[in-house]
This record gives sequence, structure tokens and C-alpha cells, in this order.
Amino acid sequence: MSTRLLLSSGHGPQECAWALDRLLRRLEGEAARRGLTVRRVEVVPGNQSGTYRSALIQISGADAEAFAASWTGTLCWQGPSPYRPGHGRKNWYVTAQPPPGDAGTSTFTEADVDVVACRTGGPGGQHRNKASTAVRATHRPSGLVVVVDRERQFSLNRAIALRLLRERIEAGDEAARRAVTTARWRIHDDLVRGDPVRTER
Repeated sequence: MSTRLLLSSGHGPQECAWALDRLLRRLEGEAARRGLTVRRVEVVPGNQSGTYRSALIQISGADAEAFAASWTGTLCWQGPSPYRPGHGRKNWYVTAQPPPGDAGTSTFTEADVDVVACRTGGPGGQHRNKASTAVRATHRPSGLVVVVDRERQFSLNRAIALRLLRERIEAGDEAARRAVTTARWRIHDDLVRGDPVRTER
């Protein structure tokens, strides 16, 4: 069993990126004591050495989801600023949330497409009216349908229909990836300072 968490220091000062590193180390240590493994999938370093603006981690092992839930929410690291001696603030906040699911990539194969000859109206002369040269192509996994009657030959219309379906599916994959990226960035904006679910020192 495995689950993921996205830790973010939001738009906080550099101390929050320092706190994220400290909290991540504390999380990894606690996970190891419980027999869980933590893998850093993707990290965005902070401005200072040894700090992180965000970290996407994968937690694996028995009760991984329950462990992740105990670290989900606003986290607080208490300690004096390592960058501003004498600074009064000692509470530095980080958020940890399940990330939006990764957008999968659709695999387009002609075997998944049903192609049916059909007739369409409009100009084109007797040949278009008598012969079924138009194509209706349906991509079964996605439900996308295109109808093509540009050419007077069935084979040409079929090739165009397959190309259009491939392009639409690829465009849909790209839109899904952008949506996941946007949703992840929203987590950085959702950091609520105060009322932490966990405070570490």
C-alpha cells in the first residue's frame, strides 16, 4: 500500500522552507520507526542550502494511508530563525496535503476505433450521394466521435478521421496535465497559518 503527500512552504519566508526540511526529516524518521518507507518523488529547493519550497513524497508500507493522514494539514516547526538572529517569531508553518492524481497518458491505437462508412448530405455530385464515402469514427475508450466527408475516397476520409481522433486525444491529455499542475499550485496557496495538526521542535 502506498500514498502520496505534497508538502509546501507556500509563500512564506525562507524560514518556512527551512521548516519544511526539518519536518520532512522528522516525518521520514517516524516512518522508518514504523517500518514504512518514504521516497522523495520531486523536490523544489529553497533559496538557502538544505531548504525546500515543496516536496512530493510517496509513503509505502502497511498503514501508509493512516500515517499520511496523521501528517495531513497545517504543520508547525518551532525554533528560532537560523537566518535572522534575534527575530521574535519562532513558529514556521508548512502545509501537507494529498496531491491531485497524476494525469495518465492515453494510448491511441487504431484497434480501439470503430470506423463505419456513411453518407452525408450537401454538395458533391452524384458520386457523394450514391456512394458511402464518408466516415464515422468512434474511439471506444474515450467516446470521441468524428465524422469526415472531405474527400471522395473512403480510405482518405478514414485516414483523416484517425488523425483527428489522435490529435483530440493528445490535446485532452495535455489539458489534463495542465489541470493537475494548476491544482498542485493551489495547494501552495492554501497554507493556513495557525491551528496546526502537528507541532514539532
